Amino acid sequence: MRSTLFSPILVSLLSSPFTQALQLESTNEGRLPAMGFNSWNCFNEHINEEKFLTAAQQLVDLGLKDLGYTYVNIDDGWSDKELWRDPETKRIIVDTKKFPDGISGLADKVHGLGLKLGIYSDRGTKTCASYPGSMDYEDIDAKTFSDWGVDYLKYDNCFIPDDEEDEYPWAPEWWNTTHDGNKIHAPESYDFSTSRSAQRYRAMRDALKKQDRIIQFGMCNWGHAHVEQWGNVTAQSWRIWGDILPQWTGHKDYIAWGVMPILNHALFHLSQTNFWGHADMDMLEVGNGLTPAEDRSHFALWAILKSPLLIGTPLDKISPETLAVFKNKELIAFNQDEEFGGPAWPYKWGVNPDWTWNQTHPAEYYSGNSTAGLHVFMLNTLEEKVTKTVVFDEVPGLDSTKRYTVHDMWTGEDIGIYEKEFSTPVESHDIAALRFNEASKDTEEALKVQGKGENIHHAGRATDEL
Repeated sequence: MRSTLFSPILVSLLSSPFTQALQLESTNEGRLPAMGFNSWNCFNEHINEEKFLTAAQQLVDLGLKDLGYTYVNIDDGWSDKELWRDPETKRIIVDTKKFPDGISGLADKVHGLGLKLGIYSDRGTKTCASYPGSMDYEDIDAKTFSDWGVDYLKYDNCFIPDDEEDEYPWAPEWWNTTHDGNKIHAPESYDFSTSRSAQRYRAMRDALKKQDRIIQFGMCNWGHAHVEQWGNVTAQSWRIWGDILPQWTGHKDYIAWGVMPILNHALFHLSQTNFWGHADMDMLEVGNGLTPAEDRSHFALWAILKSPLLIGTPLDKISPETLAVFKNKELIAFNQDEEFGGPAWPYKWGVNPDWTWNQTHPAEYYSGNSTAGLHVFMLNTLEEKVTKTVVFDEVPGLDSTKRYTVHDMWTGEDIGIYEKEFSTPVESHDIAALRFNEASKDTEEALKVQGKGENIHHAGRATDEL
């Protein structure tokens, strides 16, 4: 049941037509969400070559590279804050105290490990940490990055001159149950793909496309200018909100930047995510102070909504528990599925009526398909342990007249064969991740061999046979 207050906003977002995403020619780069490491959440601008070489080696040594984590992305702080650009070539000057071998030297070492190197810039005059931005230097910077051997560009949104600001500003941080996000309302027929934001991001997109090297493009415009309407024809990913914090519901001064508020916002932009174009929920804060249950939920939700999965914690100090979350093969497989490009969708909200805007209790029940089967995810946003139930009649793709083998994606084990419904306890802020496959005689026999023959249930009661 939709909230009456929210309906006009919701309709305007969900009715936006899906546009063909930007495909990088003759390559699969960008077809699936990017996976790797980014420096900002753990180091901010305090970076150097050694930290990236350590991260790269850890991706290999910890087995993360083999699971698809292949990008080693430099965030803000790599250039020379005093020299800025070469007076003749106008190229950005690298801070050689931080990167004595330059970016190209680092790229060679990262490539030597079978990994890829990403870099950071900004569409404004300066980056968010006040290093040189790329405004009016798009062609030069794209060529520079290509010459250096860069494989990925994160492109931020700071220090925009007044004459480059959007005529009709829209931002998700202004969007809530009583406000539609517009600072100045655009005419009903206005096309946000013509906004100054869109034009500037297209300028860098076009500059990258001129290069001989394939460079994946990740826009970081914080969801402004209704980027969901033009993001997937401009880049392979586009940020939908401000920077994430390692908070469940957000810091008191920045509530919009916690895990739950970002999830809440993402749910109203799902129709735009598919192959070649992904709504970016920001880098992962797993391992940076959330509880173990929150780490699991954070990772699972980013994975099932097909967000890029960029690790943001120091890999040389990672705990076994945190590493296990990053290495969950089944959630990674859902995120990287070659046949199903779309995200999981909420089929029921839970605490609130369906399609309610709520930054503390967003949707709790999700379903989606992968090549392995049909998946159901049940989030607990409450402060206490609860029992959650999958009612087969409520889930798109499940048939209440059939029996299903229920599989736990966290343990990697089959739980049992169930009919009509399945219930499980879920700890506070944790998430149940399940796969459903139609049961057969073979699965029944397999469960009996494993000593799980008693786990064949008919509406909660054990049955003897199929």
